[in-house]
Amino acid sequence: MKVAIPTNTAEILKQVHQLESTVGLKNEACRSKFLIHPYFTSKVFLFLHGFTAGPYQFEPLGQAFFKKGHNVLIPLQPGHGRSGNWSRKNPPPLPTDIQIYQQFLLKWLQIAKTLGQQVVIGGLSTGGTLAAWLALEYPQEIDSTLLFTPYLASRYSLLDQLIKILPIYFEWFNKDASGNFGYKGFCLKSLRIFLQLAKEVSEKAQGCVSAPILMVCSEADRAVNLSKQQDFFRKVVKQQPKSWYYCFDDSLHIEHRMMTKLEDNDYEELVITLAKAFVESDLTWVEFEQIAKQITQGQTYDQIMLKLNFDGQVSQQLAAMMTQAFGCEHLNCIDPDS
Repeated sequence: MKVAIPTNTAEILKQVHQLESTVGLKNEACRSKFLIHPYFTSKVFLFLHGFTAGPYQFEPLGQAFFKKGHNVLIPLQPGHGRSGNWSRKNPPPLPTDIQIYQQFLLKWLQIAKTLGQQVVIGGLSTGGTLAAWLALEYPQEIDSTLLFTPYLASRYSLLDQLIKILPIYFEWFNKDASGNFGYKGFCLKSLRIFLQLAKEVSEKAQGCVSAPILMVCSEADRAVNLSKQQDFFRKVVKQQPKSWYYCFDDSLHIEHRMMTKLEDNDYEELVITLAKAFVESDLTWVEFEQIAKQITQGQTYDQIMLKLNFDGQVSQQLAAMMTQAFGCEHLNCIDPDS
């Protein structure tokens, strides 16, 4: 028998939308997205958008899991998506205290727990940094974690040094790119707090067991440091073997905003496939590597399905991702040491 979701939870979600309308949003794409069945589901997904962006980044992935029968929460983060004439002289109201984000995340974790038996947390960029923090701080409350190119350091160390010391306003180089419904610029001090959080997350991963983590990166990502992501994964998998790593080849031109076709990722479905495969599987990293090798060696789906516990369609899609057709030559896509 299906259990109805709590009335007070439904009221909370309604109030969130009412408050967003009251304060005013930059556009409707920035509004919190709640994809909710009228009943308690086996899994509930809590997704965290990227820095200066909005919930629109997780709509395709959220819809995919909603259609699989799960509840999905994509809340607008503090200070994001507000309407206003933002500029160098009047920067958007982004928090400069990481505790504001952490308290926000813990509040939504409690809301998520009223909507599903198991909580899956996911995030892009700084949202990924926050998701990593939660996976390490509260592993017993998280079933699995999806980290999409988490912000653990900038691609160039000099930029990190400038972020740490300069009190200036910065405009994104791609501020007018397709699919950019969020802020065009920000004060560096509002990004600085995520560099400190990234350092803390990396240090904690050294000796703590996290919730299982899927790390998705891209060689074509010019915003963040790939080696820092790989180093973080190596720390995580030593403590939590049910974690996977996947890196899109440079030839696919999948940049930092990797979640949607709207943001220039022509391979949006590959991100969704990876997430589904990970969430629906209980494979360890070692098992995942072994299966990938079987796939590239030409073994049949029937043979590898004996070792898989997710559906045939997902396994076939995952198999396609392990081929050179998607730039994954010599299994570099799943090798954080490559």
